[in-house]
Amino acid sequence: MQLRFDDDVEAFRAEFTAFLDANLPAVEEAAERPTSTAHMPAWSRRWQRLLFDNGWLLPGNTPEFGGRNASLLQQFVHLEELGKRRIYHSFNPQGLGIIAASLLTFGTDEQKQRWAVPILKAEITAALGMSEPGAGSDLAGLRTRATLDGDHFVVNGQKIWTSGAHDADILLTFVRTDPDAPKHKGISVLVIPTDLPGLTCRPFGSILGTDDQDFNEVFFDDVRVPAENLIGELNKGWHVANGSLGHERTMLWLNFADRLDEFVEDFRPTTTLDRDRYATLAMDATALRLLGSAALAKAARGQEDVASISVLKLLGSEAVRTTARHALLAQGPAGLDGAVNSRPFEHMNLDWFFASWFKRYAHSFSGTIAGGTSEIQRTIVAERVLGLPRS
Repeated sequence: MQLRFDDDVEAFRAEFTAFLDANLPAVEEAAERPTSTAHMPAWSRRWQRLLFDNGWLLPGNTPEFGGRNASLLQQFVHLEELGKRRIYHSFNPQGLGIIAASLLTFGTDEQKQRWAVPILKAEITAALGMSEPGAGSDLAGLRTRATLDGDHFVVNGQKIWTSGAHDADILLTFVRTDPDAPKHKGISVLVIPTDLPGLTCRPFGSILGTDDQDFNEVFFDDVRVPAENLIGELNKGWHVANGSLGHERTMLWLNFADRLDEFVEDFRPTTTLDRDRYATLAMDATALRLLGSAALAKAARGQEDVASISVLKLLGSEAVRTTARHALLAQGPAGLDGAVNSRPFEHMNLDWFFASWFKRYAHSFSGTIAGGTSEIQRTIVAERVLGLPRS
């Protein structure tokens, strides 16, 4: 499927591809891979800084913040070209895609320079403190307390599933500052340095094994956080949360579509059953790109379409899980030890996490949970697209 863009968008693409061809890290340089989503080897920090200095990090930003005032469609082809080469613009994805973006949206000028710019330049890394025991999909149920004491907040509570917290320099943390307010109110957002006394990060293993330690429990025991670290207004953190997740979801479907395309490219059917599976997944990939492109066109015209984002998140995450399962079945026993590279014929494979279809399969289950579960997406579609009643 070919999408046609205006000449200015294609000129933007050509300029970026020329930059990539001239500056992509060498394979041997990129041999060291990150060990978590907030751990960045020296080469990846250099790569991100190079993108920042040339306005290719987040092209929709102003030059001051690593961009070049690109349009939405130009930002799309930027991500598309990165996806073709299996290279990230940052190996601290939450830091760049959610936290820095939230700071640029809701932070003061001083906070932008203090935290957002160092994240963008890969001088520091950041993690997102949202989920808690009993408050995952229902973020408004969070109970971590922050009590104002003079010019500091005193924070007590616990976060869980905090990706990369043990390697991060700061946490963008959602806390309850008014326990008497309705649960969607009374929430505030603090930037909390991870070296403050009383803050403990405890990494733990995942379905990929005990050596795969990206997730963390984070404990706050009378952690004193300067009041100047408040992001946005006091008790208006729900607004920040919606903005944070919006940054994450805007073009998430493109990531899902890339995963499906890779399967279509890497595997060729050998039996009738394989051909049926292959054809189904090829159709899923095409359908996802068509739906995503339609949503992108609406967004480019300034039309908000929250329901389409939910449809894309639902279809994409479910299809990726099915794809990874079929890829693992196609490899047979050889795929179970994770040794079979998911892109064996590619010149460069810098995608550290998804280096094998075994890891993709194990991780694919989280895709239907993180960023809004499939059940929640179905509810949104039922109410906003189909017009079904809440009960």
